[in-house]
Amino acid sequence: MRTQLSKFIENPTQFKKYLLQWSNSAREVAFLDSNSYPQKYSSFDCVLAVDAFTSIKTDYINAFEDLHQYQEQTKDWLFGYLSYDLKNDTEDLHSANFDGLEFPDLYFFQPKKLFLLKGNQLEMHYLRFCDDEMESDFEEIIQSAVYTNLTSEVVIQPRISKEEYVVKVEKMLEHIQRGDIYEANFCMEFFADNSVINPLDVYQKLNSISEAPFSVYFKNDSQFLLSASPERYLKKTATNIISQPIKGTSRRHTEIELDKKSKTDLEFNEKERSENIMIVDLVRNDLSRTASKGSVEVEELCGMYSFKQVHQMISTIVSQVENTISPVEILRTTFPMGSMTGAPKISAMNIIEKLEETKRGLYSGAVGYFTPNGDFDFNVVIRSILYNAQNQYVSFSVGSAITSLSDPEKEYEECLLKAKAMFAVLS
Repeated sequence: MRTQLSKFIENPTQFKKYLLQWSNSAREVAFLDSNSYPQKYSSFDCVLAVDAFTSIKTDYINAFEDLHQYQEQTKDWLFGYLSYDLKNDTEDLHSANFDGLEFPDLYFFQPKKLFLLKGNQLEMHYLRFCDDEMESDFEEIIQSAVYTNLTSEVVIQPRISKEEYVVKVEKMLEHIQRGDIYEANFCMEFFADNSVINPLDVYQKLNSISEAPFSVYFKNDSQFLLSASPERYLKKTATNIISQPIKGTSRRHTEIELDKKSKTDLEFNEKERSENIMIVDLVRNDLSRTASKGSVEVEELCGMYSFKQVHQMISTIVSQVENTISPVEILRTTFPMGSMTGAPKISAMNIIEKLEETKRGLYSGAVGYFTPNGDFDFNVVIRSILYNAQNQYVSFSVGSAITSLSDPEKEYEECLLKAKAMFAVLS
């Protein structure tokens, strides 16, 4: 059971900075920020969960079943992540690529302290045994000093060269020409060994230049996710399910006419639209596995959205589920997100595994939360920096969808465009 306390926040933007700074001394932190991006399906402007009362950490074997039992037993707020390699739990798939980060495949925690911010209203939800700390914590938060401990430059290296990338994409195109797949998301890693960064500083910089609607600062002791994700994976509200895959990217420009042209060119680009529509079909199929009959609908096809770094093409697919279907089952039958795999999904994941050099881990997985009544909201982990402070290993990955219309050189350029913000904050 939790004790609830409400507060009026005069300056929510400033308060979020105080809240994040205050939280960073905790061993476990999940800070989710919408950055006031206009969203039809937003529940909160900002959420913070700190200090694990209970937690679950596991590899991929029986991971979804273990998570189901944990979620059923706690029936409380849970925050955490599903790594991409949980695909090995749901399908006959394997991951043997290099892993420099060494994060658990799945991690969730039940926070002692929870903060939900919407507009000027803050709700604090504390477990009963620590609710005597609510007022003193609030006073500490509003008196927090927001300071910046700068990160020195990190020397980033590509896991594969441009030449190797082009060869691998050409192999992917051979699979497409043979009919093994018709789309696959191919990714590559950039990394830095023996590097020490200030995760909070890096996150704040990344967030300020991106202002993405699904930004996350996630800390599990010495393991960090610093995410500026623009993409929602899946949201459940009562019996309503929403998925919002992104496929289609173009560059932002400071010159207004150039920027408009970039957005218009994306909107009518045959290759980018076909990429998006293929993934919409895949997501419709995934949602149908738990949906009430006839309830899967495409609410918006290839909608155009602008973020600080890029224009994106986003579709929205919705469905209805019966109350008898568990929230974890809805996640299990749709994971990983179609926008990060390809189609047909299992074939694409097999081919991806053979051609990529790095285990994806948390990249292209999902971070989010469950509510006590079984609702949930998860992002897709893209445009994100991962850091293991113990290993002193920094990593970020980028990818693009390969179809029969792909030009390997242009796909490489798209990857560098998506990596631009991560390079900027680390160098």
